[in-house]
Amino acid sequence: MPNRTVGGLDYRRAVLSPSFPQRAPWGTADKLRAWQREALDQYFQADQRDFLVAATPGAGKTTFALTLAVELLRMGEVNRIIVVAPTEHLKTQWADAAARVNIRLDPRFRNSHWAPSRQYHGVVVTYAQVAAKSSVHRHLTEDAKTLVILDEVHHGGDALSWGDAIRDAYGPAKRRLLLSGTPFRSDTAPIPFVEYLPDESGARVSSTDYAYGYGRALADGVVRPVLFHMYSGKMRWRTSAGDELEAHLGQDNTKDVTSQAWRTALDPEGEWMPAVLRAADRRLSEIRHHVPDAGGLVLATDQTVARAYAKILHSITGQQPTVVLSDDASASERIEKFSADDRRWMVAVRMVSEGVDVPRLAVGVYATSSSTPLFFAQAIGRFVRARRRGEAASVFLPNVPVLMTLANEMEKQRDHALDRQTKDDDGLEDSLLESANREDDASDALTQEFSYQAISSLAHFDRVVFDGADFGELAEPGTPEEEEFIGLPGLLEPEHVHDLLMQRQARQSKLRQAREAAAPPEQESTLPAPLHRTLREQRQLLNSLVGLYARQSGEPHGAVHAELRRVCGGPAVPQATVAQLQSRIDVLRKRVRS
Repeated sequence: MPNRTVGGLDYRRAVLSPSFPQRAPWGTADKLRAWQREALDQYFQADQRDFLVAATPGAGKTTFALTLAVELLRMGEVNRIIVVAPTEHLKTQWADAAARVNIRLDPRFRNSHWAPSRQYHGVVVTYAQVAAKSSVHRHLTEDAKTLVILDEVHHGGDALSWGDAIRDAYGPAKRRLLLSGTPFRSDTAPIPFVEYLPDESGARVSSTDYAYGYGRALADGVVRPVLFHMYSGKMRWRTSAGDELEAHLGQDNTKDVTSQAWRTALDPEGEWMPAVLRAADRRLSEIRHHVPDAGGLVLATDQTVARAYAKILHSITGQQPTVVLSDDASASERIEKFSADDRRWMVAVRMVSEGVDVPRLAVGVYATSSSTPLFFAQAIGRFVRARRRGEAASVFLPNVPVLMTLANEMEKQRDHALDRQTKDDDGLEDSLLESANREDDASDALTQEFSYQAISSLAHFDRVVFDGADFGELAEPGTPEEEEFIGLPGLLEPEHVHDLLMQRQARQSKLRQAREAAAPPEQESTLPAPLHRTLREQRQLLNSLVGLYARQSGEPHGAVHAELRRVCGGPAVPQATVAQLQSRIDVLRKRVRS
């Protein structure tokens, strides 16, 4: 392949080692990884104004971008660098990283300044800052030969005004580098400067110039293997109408029942969250035997439950967790301090869902109701950054269908579609979860006689998901069967994870058999019965009640079933879920005369 020259200079002679395209030594911060060299080569071959790089979180997008910036400065192609980041915290992070390659960026630039100080090569700003006064940033762009680095560029479409401001401010830029770990959005808002091309169906989807996915990064040893520990359990809650409902996470429930059961599981007053947090802390202890500074992160839905989770963790560990809240002026400082020390746990509300670099995070608890593929990918990206060979990550999830799907599709390459016909195609509708949580946002609803109320929750270890495969069986917390998967070694090579999980599954089965053989006959398990048995029993009970009510009312059986479907919703009995059948049973129990 001929060497590419830009501005009369050969960039490969300056940047790339003679071994290219052989893979660079693993884990070296001062040498480019193979994908970064490959992306640079592709960038200069394309020689275009806009270039979109989609690389999995933790792969090294910042290093790639700053290496490119150094080279463009050296060649005289540009003489100003502007980085646009999603959050204030990331501004400092970018400036620190740039300083290590002798690029001086001002992270404290304000819209009132109009121009950067002469000792800087450029500035770091946020998308919100640009949207507030795009004319300032357009002046910065026009005033020099500018390279604009748009970090996590999908944020440019967060609001119509933001997209317009980004286009106005950086339209005159000589070069624009677009970076994203997740180059898609959950809506159809166009991302500035991204090219959209029709796919085979004619729908317009984003076009990525260079992609480096999780699967390839895992094979290269650039990111950690992620094991998803799924937890199910029995949930009971009272609806806004005053009815008490019960459901098992992970079983065949309607979307609205799943959303309410999920919400019940995340309630800090129940037993589900404390059990899962204890399991996650035991997993963290196992990892810390091999990686002493390994840390854990709990992602919470809101500030109230974040503080409650922190209290639970304090009671479990005896150590006060770091709590990061979005409205806390010291949030960035707290994240930096946690990143540098060896404290066990951090609890946060979205604040560290994207871009924040805390490489020692090894255990996560996904205790939030957000179910979009975008947020999930960003959240899991906090745990995949590898520091040395063998480090593995564990993320604890509630067993709900949408999260199961996302966990099984870690390697799926996604594009942003502008012409999506339906909403919530990825599983559970976010709108249902928003509705389920709406009472929390309205103080009046909390005073109503029959506002939503979580009654009880129990946790069960369900399985481990790795590389799209399931390992393990239902187990009660604290039993040897659960410990088989919590006690996995803290250092695991990706190629050995599957074999070890298979071994642990076989041992778990033997432990289960021995435990059941030694247990007294009258001892009952709290684990749910297999779904097919539960459905059969529910159908039998419902049919018995329908027969009894038909005799008392004189109505035909079919008419009773039709009336129940009208009142409770759902399909005919053979297709109804456990929750739907239970709802009809509850209605009939109130109507049948003893």
